[in-house]
Amino acid sequence: MAGKFELWTDKGGDWRFNLKASNGQVIATSQGYNSKSSALNGIESVRTNAAGAAIVEIGG
Repeated sequence: MAGKFELWTDKGGDWRFNLKASNGQVIATSQGYNSKSSALNGIESVRTNAAGAAIVEIGG
């Protein structure tokens, strides 16, 4: 089974999403969004940009 995005509203009314791995572990959590459509755009951004994202080590 592939991972999945879970979309919800928090107690303050902001829309948020988690990306969960196939084992159910949360591997990414979003910022809060003012609207559902903005949160869905955030999900699409992760889908589009994550595959080509560079790995950058910081600190030591």
